Amino acid sequence: QVQLVESGGGLVQPGGSLRLSCAASGSISSIYTMGWYRQAPGKQRELVAAITSGGSTNYADSVKGRFTISRDNAKNTVFLQMNSLKPEDTAVYYCHCRKQGDWSNYWGQGTQVTVPS
Repeated sequence: QVQLVESGGGLVQPGGSLRLSCAASGSISSIYTMGWYRQAPGKQRELVAAITSGGSTNYADSVKGRFTISRDNAKNTVFLQMNSLKPEDTAVYYCHCRKQGDWSNYWGQGTQVTVPS
C-alpha cells in the first residue's frame, strides 16, 4: 500500500499562486507516475498534470502555461505550482500515483483549492 498526503491548498484571489505538495510513503518502490487530478462540484474528476519517474510530463490543456508539475524522486514527493489561478480552477485536488508491474493506483485524501469569482 502507498499512502499519499497532500498539503498546500487554500483560498487565493484570481491571478494568485498556490503550491501543492504530495508526499508518498509506505510501499513506494516502483512508483512510476505521480500526478494531480481535480474534481469540481457536479463534474467528473479530471487529470491536471502528471509526471513519470523519468521526468516526462503531461498537462491538461486548461492549465498549460500556468501550472508546473515537478517531482523529487529521492523524497517521493510531487509538487504542483499553480500560477495565474482562475475561478474555474476551484476544485478538490487529488494526488495520484501508479506503480509499475501491477499498475495499481493510489489516491490522496484531497485538498481544496478555491479561487473566488
